[in-house]
Amino acid sequence: MLDIRTFGPQGGNVLYKALAHPLAAEALTRMEQDFAGQTIAIYDPEDTVRTLVALYPGLRPSVVLVHDTEQVGQPDGFGGARKALVDLPHVDADIILALSFDDAKMRGRLDSLLNGRDLHTLAPARLPDDMIVRGRPYLDKLNFATNFAFFRDDDRFSTRIVTANYWSNYGAQNLRYWLRLYDGAGKIIAQWEQPVEHAGAGITIDSADIRKRFGLPAFMGQLFIHVIGARGHDVVKYALDVWGKNGDPSLSVTHDANAWPSVRYATLPAPEADETLTVWVQNSHATTIPAGAITFNPMGVDDHRGVNRAIGPFETVAVNVGTLFPGLAWPSQLEMRSGRHLVRPRYEIEQRGRTRIAHLNVERDNIRPDPAIRNFAPSLGRGFLLPFPILDPAKFESFVQPNPMSEALETLPVRLDIFDEAGQPVGSHFLGNLPRDHSTAIALHDLTDRPGHADMVYDFRDGGEADGWLHALMRYRNRDTEHAAETSFGAHIFNTLMTWRSEPQSYSGPPPGLTTRLFLKLGHDALRSFCCLIHPASIEGTSPSETVLLLHAADGSLIAETTIHIQPSGSFMVRPHDLFEGAHLERAGVGGYVLIRDLTCRLFGYHGLENGEGGFSLDHMFGF
Repeated sequence: MLDIRTFGPQGGNVLYKALAHPLAAEALTRMEQDFAGQTIAIYDPEDTVRTLVALYPGLRPSVVLVHDTEQVGQPDGFGGARKALVDLPHVDADIILALSFDDAKMRGRLDSLLNGRDLHTLAPARLPDDMIVRGRPYLDKLNFATNFAFFRDDDRFSTRIVTANYWSNYGAQNLRYWLRLYDGAGKIIAQWEQPVEHAGAGITIDSADIRKRFGLPAFMGQLFIHVIGARGHDVVKYALDVWGKNGDPSLSVTHDANAWPSVRYATLPAPEADETLTVWVQNSHATTIPAGAITFNPMGVDDHRGVNRAIGPFETVAVNVGTLFPGLAWPSQLEMRSGRHLVRPRYEIEQRGRTRIAHLNVERDNIRPDPAIRNFAPSLGRGFLLPFPILDPAKFESFVQPNPMSEALETLPVRLDIFDEAGQPVGSHFLGNLPRDHSTAIALHDLTDRPGHADMVYDFRDGGEADGWLHALMRYRNRDTEHAAETSFGAHIFNTLMTWRSEPQSYSGPPPGLTTRLFLKLGHDALRSFCCLIHPASIEGTSPSETVLLLHAADGSLIAETTIHIQPSGSFMVRPHDLFEGAHLERAGVGGYVLIRDLTCRLFGYHGLENGEGGFSLDHMFGF
């Protein structure tokens, strides 16, 4: 496992991103080569040496120096003890390296201790000045608004990243996307910048366009994204469409990657008998992943089977999980132990001549069951709930599978509350106090004959524990075409005036989150977008939504708007081509989108594309 800190007291550990950035990685890899065979004394002012060495093992120190007197004598993590910085003149080392990007500051601090020796810092690994925000500290999170995307283009598939310039909502100007494309072997095959000139503009990055622009062969790899000039927050959000061509009917959509590597991932279904399940392992670092460092196991079962080959820097490797566990089948589920080597991975299922792609979710290692959830105040109503669509049972099969999503969770006490589109209760079904290793999937189309949605909620009638990180996998299949799609998401408290810790979450600002700003793309070619918009209600007695749908052109300009109302616990199938005039949609063009806005409540939704022939995609929406 990589001994890196991806989170600190203030949230994401920006230093990790600064060290792992591909441009920094080039400089630090050169430093490893230059320092090879020499002893290194490292001054570690911010307790970051373990993250550095995990990513660049060639910089392993012979001694670690600190200025905090309480740390002196403590284990340094490398078999020795930390020494006092004032002892530097007496330290015998070939190289002195200060772990700071501020070269001048370090030289001013350490000059009297060097005894004429050279001082090295992390300054060679700084990003160019035109990639950082002037006037802010180098390790400001807005300098590292970065993420990865699964990206491929070949004779069978194309991919497209779709998002909008939501940064302009926070005052961003002169926004640029810095992009680097790695092929399957981890080789850089393209690098470019894409300026975003208009506030609220739609943003698309199309694999076929990139392939043509750079004269590339077919590729299967990952795209590194760095948003330069970000404001407001550092989260790079997008939807990724994957579709078949040359007669292939496949169609998928998957959410942005979580930009922070995790120890484990879950929401990975075992394959059905006629499925091939591939997990795309994409190394997020310039450090080779050792053979056996990536493993899979049935959920709750101590049976770990690994990827028995090394995975090079930024390399992509396809792992056929079914061959690792030939006796395991849906509705069993697996977890992936990734050792912080990669950001949220994708899995691909091939079945009946089609493929579908979805993402795994982070399995938390930093939360524990909380007895307080069993005793919520009445003002929180049903508390945590996970809303998800039930597509028209006459046309679709809908399944749900609860997923343990923290390492410490051993039970899942849950039920399903089912509602039609008007928000009327249809039924309630207690699933039991499920064990961690359960293999339960519920066929929702057998429980109702009406489209609508279900809420998965905690139910402690048979005991059990809760951690507030309730997740589930949802799977849908067209009865006529057998085209399938799946998604996964987690629970929140919705639309209560009273709060519990960070809930109800807000898209911006502190809780309670009682407003909505969701992004819905328009699609392209013959593919039309839709979303199932849900009005989740943890408590009863709230008012219908006042939801405005704002149609924007690709340049961000507002073209048209319309208003809909959704009852509490109700849902609405939004299809832009049914709600807006054809001329307006044509004017919006490729890159146009619908902004779903509500100032009265927080809505949640699942979006996708339809091809008019029974093919569809589905994943949860994102807001900003």
